[in-house]
Amino acid sequence: MPRRLPLVIGHRGAPGYRPEHSRSSYDLAVELGVDAVEPDIVATRDGVLVVRHENEISGTTNVADHPEFADRRTTKTVDGVKLTGWFTEDFTWGELSTLLVRERIPHIRPRSATFDDSQPILRLVDVLELVRAASLEQGREIGVVLEVKHATYFERIGLDLVPMILADLRATGWDTGDLPLVVEAFESTVLRRLREAGLAATYIYLLEAKGTAFDLQMALGDAAPTYPATATPGGLDRLVGAVDGISVDKRMILAPDRMGRATGPSPIVADAHERGLQVFTWTARPENGFLLKGFRGPGGKPAFGDYEAEWDVILRSGVDGVFVDHPDLGLAFFRE
Repeated sequence: MPRRLPLVIGHRGAPGYRPEHSRSSYDLAVELGVDAVEPDIVATRDGVLVVRHENEISGTTNVADHPEFADRRTTKTVDGVKLTGWFTEDFTWGELSTLLVRERIPHIRPRSATFDDSQPILRLVDVLELVRAASLEQGREIGVVLEVKHATYFERIGLDLVPMILADLRATGWDTGDLPLVVEAFESTVLRRLREAGLAATYIYLLEAKGTAFDLQMALGDAAPTYPATATPGGLDRLVGAVDGISVDKRMILAPDRMGRATGPSPIVADAHERGLQVFTWTARPENGFLLKGFRGPGGKPAFGDYEAEWDVILRSGVDGVFVDHPDLGLAFFRE
């Protein structure tokens, strides 16, 4: 059953105001009243799940300032993309715990960058315990939307994320279904494995506006369906029974024309709902740098544009959940 109003999900906490995935980012998100928070997880060399958007951490930590880790800088290909920097899988948790987090986009969010180098990296268990404590303190259920990153890549280098995820959820009591748990990934294989393991959760398949899932590329080569093909009615038919819903790039709902003007809402949400699938979308951000061209205003990338007009298209689509970077603005618009 589609929701009357969408869930408002703190995307990496409240990164419009604090460095993403920092403790203060999550603390602020739950304080402001989000329905759930979204941690991304990657692994360390010794099998600890840490909360980072990517396994390459040069842009979100002070690792480059640690001379003892200078020789860890390297170049790797992750999901077909060549990257140079420092990677979580080359560190133990003990080593990563000495690093401090930084704002990823200081040119757009300079105020958030004032919190740089003041907080350590979090583990998944830290976020799970934080959310449980906030739920008890506030007397309401706060959910976790757990995004599994690069599962095939990690498995191929000997770091299978599935048993790590199950162990952390079991250790913190999040495996029982007592608190709202969503598991999402851009790879359907890891979602299927977690579901087959009996994990009580809602399973959401992430879809990019273009490209193909890395796990399917590895398994099927050129025969792998693209993300856009999966978002068609025929593609959605094949997801029924395999996942509980999809989470799509907002552009798939806004349907911009060549001039950057929204022509949506597109039929993707209605198509999914007809098949009993939930739909989330990412990411509702107010800054000009993230808005469609038709909604941008003066002041450059950091300034807020006509975000409410863009978000109105998303709201009218009937989505079940929206990821936001500024929880107060998201709650004010999508819930009030």
